[in-house]
Amino acid sequence: MTKTRQDPPLSKCVQRSLKAYFKDLNGEDACDLYSMVIAEIEKPLLEVVMEQAESNQTKAAQLLGINRNTLRKKLKHYGLE
Repeated sequence: MTKTRQDPPLSKCVQRSLKAYFKDLNGEDACDLYSMVIAEIEKPLLEVVMEQAESNQTKAAQLLGINRNTLRKKLKHYGLE
């Protein structure tokens, strides 16, 4: 598959999203930002990796570099089991 344009790195996408989030707050204080960002990124990460691993938790855990039991807990937390 040939790309016609360079996709921005993930970090740039996160930066743009966070800047937009703060702009939308319009001066209001953010709350629990770290947890919110992790939850927003972690669930789609797990979904894509599980798809890539063809639902094989051992393979997915290896791809992610985490323990399989940790993966199972995260899948359960996000209702992806």
